[in-house]
Parts: sequence; C-alpha cells; structure tokens
Amino acid sequence: MDLQNLFSADFGETLLRFVLCLVVNWGIVNYLYYKKSKRRDFYFTFMIISVAIYFLVYLMMGMDRGKATMGVGLGLFGIFSIMRYRTDTMPVREMTYLFVVVCLSVVHAMSSALGVDDSGAMTGTPLLELLVIDAITIAAITVFEKMLKVAATKLVQYDRIELIKPEKRDELKADLEERLGVKVIKVDVGAVDFLRDMAVLRVVYEGKGGSDIEKKLKLKDSDYAHI
Repeated sequence: MDLQNLFSADFGETLLRFVLCLVVNWGIVNYLYYKKSKRRDFYFTFMIISVAIYFLVYLMMGMDRGKATMGVGLGLFGIFSIMRYRTDTMPVREMTYLFVVVCLSVVHAMSSALGVDDSGAMTGTPLLELLVIDAITIAAITVFEKMLKVAATKLVQYDRIELIKPEKRDELKADLEERLGVKVIKVDVGAVDFLRDMAVLRVVYEGKGGSDIEKKLKLKDSDYAHI
C-alpha cells in the first residue's frame, strides 16, 4: 500500500476522528481529572488506553458487520475483565474516568462505520454530532466536579484509642489537627487493635489531595475495616 492510498479520504477522516478523540480525552484527563488528583500513573494509563481502544475498535469494525459487532463486544468484555481482576484496587473516581475515556474512544472509533448506504458502503456519523456528544460529556463532568468537590483524605494508624469514643470526637479531631497540621473535617474509625493499642482512621481534611507517593503508600484493605 502506497502513501496515497494510506492517506485516502476514508482513512484521513479516521485519523481526523482519532485526533478529535485524543484531544477530547486529553482535555478531560488533564484539566478535569489530573488538576485535582495529581496522579501521573493514571494520567498515563488513561491516555494510552484511549489510543489502544480507538484503533482496536476501528480495526474490528473493518470486519463483516455481524462479526464486527460481536468482536467489539467480546473485546471490550475481555478488556474490562482484565481490569476487574487486577492486583491493585482502583478508586471509584479513577474507574469512572477510565470508563468515560473508554466509552468516548469506542464512540469515536465506531462512528466512522456506523451506517451503511444503499450501495453497501459504510457511512460515518457527522463530526458535528461527535462534537455535541463530546461537549455534553465534558459539561456533565465539569458540573458534577464543581458540585461534588473531592475532599482530601488520609489513612492514619492512631495510637490513642481512648479518643475514638463518640463522646470524645472533638478531642480526637483536635489531636489529629495538632499532629497532622491540617483542618480536620471528619474522622471515620476503622479497625481497632486493642492488643497493640492502635486504630485505623480515615481523616477527611481541608486542602488539596496528597501527592503520588502519599496515595501509593496506603494501608492495605486487610489492615482496616471497610467504613
């Protein structure tokens, strides 16, 4: 295949839709997700998955119509199965953004072969419709991000378990504020170890989320009760 055929009208439009998909997903990840979370690892994951899913679905849609629909379904099922049975647990917010990125990639990839005209040729979705879909998605994420602000949290192994009683909650907050140097909003008590005089607390405080290293150095789920 020569370069003239490679960059034909159909494939050129596919590349244009890919650029649009990549720009939209980058805007969502960079300005809506990363601005609050500062998670570089998920930033990389979201963008690479966006690229991979787009071309995976695009190539599958090049098959026979019925086989393509089944192939895309099975492929996406396999992808989400791998994500489901991973080792590390992905937070709900990160999983939501991952789902949005995957969905937009699938929509942009399938839009180039969404319909069939009378001659049997594939006809795609107008770019204007894709732009409207992208705008609605970005607007929805922006609105709910502003309405439901993500509070900063820490998991703390706490040694003064006598303060975890409900009637001493004000003393507990004051002690945590002095030790952590933050304004504590809420404290949830998880597992309690009376043998070692230790409790695991989830501290919600005012301020931005922690750094990458702080988020990675969390206690395992086995170290605290789900609260």
